[in-house]
Amino acid sequence: MAVSHFADRFIVAARRLKNPLCVGLDPHLERIPKEFGVRLDALASDASADGVRAFFSDVIDACSGKVPVVKPQIAFFEQLGWRGLRVLEQLVARARERDLLVVLDAKRGDIGSTAQAYAQSYLFPSSPCRADALTVNPYLGLDSLQPFLDASRAHGAGVFVLTRTSNAGGADFQSQLIDGVPLYERIAAALAPACEALRGSSGWSNLGVVAGATYPAEAARLRRILPNALFLVPGYGAQGAPAAATVAGFSERTDASGLSQLEGGMVSSSRGVLFGEGPVPASRSEWLSALTERLALACRELSEAVQLAPRPAA
Repeated sequence: MAVSHFADRFIVAARRLKNPLCVGLDPHLERIPKEFGVRLDALASDASADGVRAFFSDVIDACSGKVPVVKPQIAFFEQLGWRGLRVLEQLVARARERDLLVVLDAKRGDIGSTAQAYAQSYLFPSSPCRADALTVNPYLGLDSLQPFLDASRAHGAGVFVLTRTSNAGGADFQSQLIDGVPLYERIAAALAPACEALRGSSGWSNLGVVAGATYPAEAARLRRILPNALFLVPGYGAQGAPAAATVAGFSERTDASGLSQLEGGMVSSSRGVLFGEGPVPASRSEWLSALTERLALACRELSEAVQLAPRPAA
């Protein structure tokens, strides 16, 4: 059976839908309308699990046909206990059934058989919670990434390595200089050979990096080191980065029809799309109407951000 290449599938979907939006599925429980029945006083309950499942079923259905990818953050489901992990598996399956790619934000990182178990949990065809891509932590060294790279090679999975994250505290370690070079750049350079080896027919690699929109100049430097890596770009929306900053690490590419635009990554927003600002809506229908509007706005802003002005005729 032919291996389905994650980066190729993402590029096809982003071009077709004309935006690189990745909607984060982060259940901030206190922001979910009460009508869903989530119990803040009883997280490990059937009521809370059922409420989260219903909430994100609505989100996934709203995203289908509008964005290329969704990104559940596993920690928010773990807080519900085993019921939350069951809900996560169900939502990942629902998203994939609706032709959405799924990046599981788990930031796994370990060595040997433990890393292999993580890869087998999420990136194999037989995985109980099979995602299309996974975020991983490189700070235990390149050998800790090898099981994920092997899964990418064998099964077409995407792997996003933390490099320069969107939070201010990321600089505590990521920007530390080693012989005059920031650590995040050294990580990117170490990834370059594997990145090139995992390129697909689109030219983009299944080995990508996390590059926060809150640091656009650093994203541009990462692009010079990794010209063919997909970027996972947090920071848009609730964290304050404007749409134009999110594509600072993108590069100009031309599709088969001759259309040129900026591409090379997915722009993540969770709270900004899911909840917005202001008080929690009183009803499910009120929230869903507002979600639809926020989703349309984000798609439009990012679509405009990646468009290039037509070039004058020669």
